[in-house]
Amino acid sequence: MKFKTSLKCGGCVNSIRPYLEKIKEIKSWEVDLNSPEKILTVQVDKDSDELKNTIISSFKQAGYNAELL
Repeated sequence: MKFKTSLKCGGCVNSIRPYLEKIKEIKSWEVDLNSPEKILTVQVDKDSDELKNTIISSFKQAGYNAELL
């Protein structure tokens, strides 16, 4: 899954890290800070609307935005 995010730097990525690491369905994730949209790529076994909403909610809780691409 890929998300456009409002992350800006490594500090932002570190801020969201604990939220994403709590989501047990996520196998791995990375943020491309060099892309204009600061793309979050998430590897999961099976994606679902519930998981997408959980990721977006996690960003909101951390004070950032994410939207599905």
